[in-house]
Amino acid sequence: MSILATFNNKLAAKITSMVSTMWCAYIFALIALISLPGAIKSGDTIVIVSWIAQTFLQLVLLSIIMVGQNVQAASVEQKINETHEASLGEFELAKEARGIASQELKELKIISEEVHKLLSTIEEKLGGKSQTRP
Repeated sequence: MSILATFNNKLAAKITSMVSTMWCAYIFALIALISLPGAIKSGDTIVIVSWIAQTFLQLVLLSIIMVGQNVQAASVEQKINETHEASLGEFELAKEARGIASQELKELKIISEEVHKLLSTIEEKLGGKSQTRP
């Protein structure tokens, strides 16, 4: 990225951060109100409507909308972070459960082998035959 592009990006970011504050909206409202008496004195409806639409609304709402977007973005970012943290927690629990299940399967295999050996031993002692009861 060229030096000029870097400078432009930094300047734009700085101006945006300054304009997107409620303090800037208050200053813009005061600046707009300076021309209100002149618009009213003109008595011309078009001048008054023009002052409201072009001077006050555009100047003041610009900052207020930017502040609102920042608030909404922060809220979305917080929800994303909370969801990410919850997902990581669930992932860790799933890994832990998998480890426990794996250990239990190993223990069951050992128990199964022991039961099989015990049954083989019993069968050998009985002479390899099943005894039936009358």
